[in-house]
Amino acid sequence: MGRAEERRARQRGGRRAAPPTRSSGTPSEGLATGGRAAARKAAGRGRKGAKKGKSGIRRFFTWKKILGTFFGFCLLGIGAFIVMYMMIDVPKGNAAAQKQSNIYEWSDGSVMARVGDTNREIVDLSEVPKEVQRTFVAAENKTFYTDSGVDLKGTARGLINTLSGKGKQGGSTITQQYVKNYYLDQDQTVTRKLRELVISLKVDRTTSKDKILAGYINTSYYGRGAYGIQAAAQDYYRVDAKKLSVEQGAYLAALLQAPSQYDWAVASPTGKKLVQARWNYVLDNMVGQGWLDKTERAAMKFPVPKEPKAAPGLEGQKGYLVKLANQQLEKQLVKTQGITQDEAEARVENSGWTITLNIDKKKQSKLEKSVKSQLISKLDPKKRPVDKNVQAGAVSVDPKTGKIVALYGGQDYTKHYISNANRTDYQPASTFKPVILAAALENGSETHSGKPIGANTVYDGTSKRQVVDGNGNKVGFAPENEDDRSYGKQVTVQTAMNQSINSVFAQMGVDVGMDKVLATATKLGMDTGKLRALPAYTLGTMGASPLQMASVYATLDNHGKQVTPSIIKSAEQGGSEVQLPDPIGEQVISREAADTVTSVLTGVVADGTAKISVAENPARDGRKVAGKTGTSDDNLSAWFTGYTPDLVTSVGLFGEDAKTGAQSKLYKTAGLDRVNGGGFPAQIWAEYTFGVAARNTKFDLDTDQGAAVQPTWTPKPSPTPSETPSETPSETPSETPSETPSETPSETPSETPSQSAPTGEQSTPVETSTSPLNPFDPGSGNQNQ
Repeated sequence: MGRAEERRARQRGGRRAAPPTRSSGTPSEGLATGGRAAARKAAGRGRKGAKKGKSGIRRFFTWKKILGTFFGFCLLGIGAFIVMYMMIDVPKGNAAAQKQSNIYEWSDGSVMARVGDTNREIVDLSEVPKEVQRTFVAAENKTFYTDSGVDLKGTARGLINTLSGKGKQGGSTITQQYVKNYYLDQDQTVTRKLRELVISLKVDRTTSKDKILAGYINTSYYGRGAYGIQAAAQDYYRVDAKKLSVEQGAYLAALLQAPSQYDWAVASPTGKKLVQARWNYVLDNMVGQGWLDKTERAAMKFPVPKEPKAAPGLEGQKGYLVKLANQQLEKQLVKTQGITQDEAEARVENSGWTITLNIDKKKQSKLEKSVKSQLISKLDPKKRPVDKNVQAGAVSVDPKTGKIVALYGGQDYTKHYISNANRTDYQPASTFKPVILAAALENGSETHSGKPIGANTVYDGTSKRQVVDGNGNKVGFAPENEDDRSYGKQVTVQTAMNQSINSVFAQMGVDVGMDKVLATATKLGMDTGKLRALPAYTLGTMGASPLQMASVYATLDNHGKQVTPSIIKSAEQGGSEVQLPDPIGEQVISREAADTVTSVLTGVVADGTAKISVAENPARDGRKVAGKTGTSDDNLSAWFTGYTPDLVTSVGLFGEDAKTGAQSKLYKTAGLDRVNGGGFPAQIWAEYTFGVAARNTKFDLDTDQGAAVQPTWTPKPSPTPSETPSETPSETPSETPSETPSETPSETPSETPSQSAPTGEQSTPVETSTSPLNPFDPGSGNQNQ
């Protein structure tokens, strides 16, 4: 039997004849040969059993069947696409027809504002310089002039993201974006994406590239309510589209990726870096495509856009209210519909919405009048140039419902586009100190000597005292108290809060752990982003806004249940109402921790930095109040955030150069040496709150600590060299428990030197924080002079 026959026999499991032995072989050789034959037979039987085990699977999964199934699905897909291609026609353009006025209503349903006609002017492509046209191609679709109008990979990726709930991902061509803008809508659905694919192929076949590009730049949304390149050129550079430079065109092209994030007037520092990087990307692509000379490109500088112009009908506070309502609605659409921020913005602008706000007309009017009487009436820009640089912002919230019932964004939206109510470029200063105490209480923290931290815990109040870690090692941070005053080595936390003693809270923050402090701040309502856990932040040197600080203090007032302030009561479009999130969230810190902080904050009003403006205000009429003042280093800002049982309001004053928009010092404002939280901010807060808050309400506190349940005592400070201390802390112990909580901290400003009281008034103790020159380096603190 040959070898091939032997192999076939083994595969069949059959027997084969033993090979003939040679006559010259020995008996032992014969035995060996027989053994090998037996082994081969056993192996054959084993393989036969294995074949039987695998045969069932192979019957169902063979390469032929797998390939057949794959090609079958491919054919079905191709067939379905052919049918879809034949059935879907290019519709008539409807983007402009869908644009209509938005209506904004007060909480009682009466109309507050009607924001009307779409800001759009169609221009012929020949009116746009060729180099500017190419900036858009370089930004969005370098193969535009040669491709078939679709990006199959990008579309497939978008379909997968939609099916998996991940929302939009880039990848569309200029043709696809034009089709979406002009023929379809912004819905992130599989049906819409498939229609976009088919229509884009047809449009590319029947329409010239120049016409597609013209449609794209005329229908795209550029932010600031501007649709189309002509409106954008006017809004951002005050020129017609035909006058745009390559640099300006590159900015507008870069803007399309994220209009709200990249608008230079309102962009964050990160947003400005991103749009500059995008601008460079566009110009570099033009060089790569041979559309721009490399030498000319190297000489180009970023063209900073002009300030925005407010839309008519949005004068006074209306524009600020409309802007925040739009922002909150856009955020909800992004969250629930999986669209991008720029798509949400385009969907909200002038799209036939009826948006009812939570703003109470009476409270809104009272807040505006309070700012005017307590601040604006005392400013004289002609006499004192510094008075031109004062900006006020305020947010008032119902802590039980989370409704924003009143808001102050600036003197006039048509004159100051940025809302002071939710800007986050100023430090909250000492209004952050209650967050440190809340973190200590919530985490059951102890001092570095092992004692539990509470209202009566004793700390060292010495100015410039070195902060130490749990092992007693210095951490390189020794903040100065206001006016370099020391309060002795036996200072309670209650007293430290009343007098805003920096050295105490710097040490407490390290005792608790700054990672835990920042985590608590986030839970309470602050946006701590990617802040590093550094001791310097105990002085409130991060950015925050009155809106954020109102959220923090409303959560404290609401016994630790998170409050996310909302300005929108309802939002309806075409008979369909958007489902809005509940402003009241889960319990983020324990009730006992929140109530203890409230109890301690009543001492700031009764025996601390807000005593004159709030506690002794004749309009108080027995109302219970808690709160905290804040003044940033170099007097760049001043805050008062306070609350009654039923109303939380955060007021901030910010120094902003009237010409450049840069932060400026508030010294000498209204003829005073300096502005502090216990001055104008607390006075505005008091007139407003005592004019609208309910009387005869009490804090329902679940705690046995703090000024609301225990008397407070203020130690006599031991002065250290300070040439002109403007304020002296109260030296008289409070004889009865302090029952009224003081204001809550304000969001953005950091603490500044205190403001001298007007003539005839008693000086109010204030606090100032010493901010580090570099907030990421706690050892770089500068000294108040």
